[in-house]
Formats: sequence, C-alpha cells, structure tokens
Amino acid sequence: MDSAYVTSKGQLVVPSRIRRRYGIKPGTRINFIEEEGQIIFQPVTPEYIDSFCGVFKQKAGEKSVVREHLEERQAERNRENRK
Repeated sequence: MDSAYVTSKGQLVVPSRIRRRYGIKPGTRINFIEEEGQIIFQPVTPEYIDSFCGVFKQKAGEKSVVREHLEERQAERNRENRK
C-alpha cells in the first residue's frame, strides 16, 4: 500500500508507481468522488474517456433527447400560434 501526505497548501503527491500504472502525467485532471465515506481518486486519462465510448449510443428506433426536445418545442410553438 502506498501513502502520501497533504502539504500545507493542500497538495498531494501521487506516488510514482501509481502515476506510471495509471498514466498520470503533469496536467492530468483528477476527479475526486465521495462514496460511502471514502474518497475515490479518478484520473481523467484518454483511456478513461475511451471507456465511455458507446455508453450513450441510441438503440434502434429510439429518438435522441435533443430530437425529442426540438419536437416538443415545435409542438409548443404550434399551439401558441393557434391561439
């Protein structure tokens, strides 16, 4: 188990073994997630972003949320124009 200390400025040095393993380089964005009394440290690397590829893909026959919103707005405008 690796450990580190927080500096007086609130900075945390990630041990080099962990940086290498997870591709953390200078400028890598880190998300901190609070979950059940724990803090999860999630580096936002290209591999992490690629893991979402296809997650939000539409199923056949489904309308996109944007398309639904545009259709609702058009229906509202049509109702307002009839008045």
